[in-house]
Amino acid sequence: MIACDGTPNKSRFGANAMIATSMAVLHAAAAASDLPLWRYCSGETAVQIPLPEIQIFGGGAHAGWRVDIQECMVVCLGAATFAEALDWTSEVYRAAGELMQRRGLLQGIADQGGYWPCFRSNEETLDALMEAIARAGLRPGKDIAISIDVAASAFGKSGRYTLALDGSRLDTAGMIELLTGWLDAYPICSIEDPLGEDDTEGFVDFTARNGRRCQIIGDDFLVTNAQRIRKAAADCSVNSALIKPSQAGTITEAREALDAGLVAGFGMIVSGRSGDSEDLTVAHLAVGWNAGQLKVGSFARSERMAKWNELLRIEEQLGGTARLARLPFFGEHGIRSGLRRGV
Repeated sequence: MIACDGTPNKSRFGANAMIATSMAVLHAAAAASDLPLWRYCSGETAVQIPLPEIQIFGGGAHAGWRVDIQECMVVCLGAATFAEALDWTSEVYRAAGELMQRRGLLQGIADQGGYWPCFRSNEETLDALMEAIARAGLRPGKDIAISIDVAASAFGKSGRYTLALDGSRLDTAGMIELLTGWLDAYPICSIEDPLGEDDTEGFVDFTARNGRRCQIIGDDFLVTNAQRIRKAAADCSVNSALIKPSQAGTITEAREALDAGLVAGFGMIVSGRSGDSEDLTVAHLAVGWNAGQLKVGSFARSERMAKWNELLRIEEQLGGTARLARLPFFGEHGIRSGLRRGV
């Protein structure tokens, strides 16, 4: 298909048609081998259940710019199993909803299932999540850490960033200072797209400053492209990559991008997308490719819950051999050097 299409952006056949066909062929191959899709993808290699990254608050372009942060999520670092991680998340999600209703801040549900908030600042969003974790009887930074998707390309270009909540205008250095302050103040284990996709020097500076203490993830910056991931590794502009099969256009190219990240020592996160369906392929890929992490939205909406429920079934199939993956630890040069349970 890639050769027949012959264009760099799938403009001849269309990326939607190509990824659907690519997935269908993969499912057919697994069925012909009488194997679950995740096992067909893994072969004889041992696998882990991916650590879930689950949205609690939606914002940015996904929720009418009520907050600038596009996604505010939780990662259950201390959970022993995937089932326990979902149990903990459900308690945080419930506590966050009750907190917002009591304060009159709940505007609805954002497009990926997280709460649509009406906070007065980005910091209030992070404070509310910290309170929800504590109200769920869990310890921020020990049991559960925070992950944020800044999606800075949505409000920044050419090294200039305009925040919707207060109208602040920041240059690259100011944006780096703002985010570094959040890292100092909150147990944040991952920051996705902290700067605009055209701000490569900003990514390099931010990763040099903070790459040893958290995942710095490229999404818009890397677009599930192996060549871009290799360049990012050479530039030391990120230490982690999001892998979206629908963004790559074929399963083959998504796997090539994942392999490029693994060679670079990056943390890897398989991801769904906005406007997703109930197709379960990404859940199987996250297991079969042993990516270690999965991000598909919140703890609501059927197209989101379908993936989490499928991983519960896979964990049950693995039985006593099931192991929940852990976050990578980034050493002196911001490259994966071990595993950790907390932050």
